[in-house]
Amino acid sequence: MLTQIIDILKERYPDPKCALHYSTDYELMIAVRLSAQCTDARVNLVTPALFAKYPTLDAFAEADLEDVEELVHSCGFYKHKARDIILACQMLRDSYDRKVPDSMEELLKLPGVGRKTANLLLGDLYGQPSVVCDTHVIRISNRLGLAKGKEPEKVETQLRAILPKEESSNFCHRIVLFGRDLCTARNPRCGECPLRPFCKDFIGNL
Repeated sequence: MLTQIIDILKERYPDPKCALHYSTDYELMIAVRLSAQCTDARVNLVTPALFAKYPTLDAFAEADLEDVEELVHSCGFYKHKARDIILACQMLRDSYDRKVPDSMEELLKLPGVGRKTANLLLGDLYGQPSVVCDTHVIRISNRLGLAKGKEPEKVETQLRAILPKEESSNFCHRIVLFGRDLCTARNPRCGECPLRPFCKDFIGNL
């Protein structure tokens, strides 16, 4: 069943990519931090001005907190996000040779970086096997019977146990695209869904 699900998603989304716009490793880190409880579309509207105002890692490390707060205000939780962005960039400058770390252990030391963010950075920047458990991945994995529960770390553990390592990062990107496209939270378009034969929710409602 899992192989079939992977193949169907591959056919539908042959070249899955993170929707966030960035040019450098630290810009992706910042964009992912801003995306917490905010849409990628909103983040992509905010980051061009932010990255133009602070074009280097050093500029972010020395940034004025109130100015960053104003620039990221529309992303929500702007005070926490602005503080984390500046502190994380200072750590990259002072402790990590100006590079986003390539291990889960070190990434989790950065302000504002949790497992979801760390997994995305490891997968997209370094091509490491990763499982990004956002709301789409959690919801759809449960609907398909691939995982059980709503706690991100538990769902991540369950998916890591069954997903081929070489497929895991792109699988999560594809699930996110699928969740935005068809399998939405409130009004899933089940009539058009190619994964209906595997969906516990759909089969249970027959």
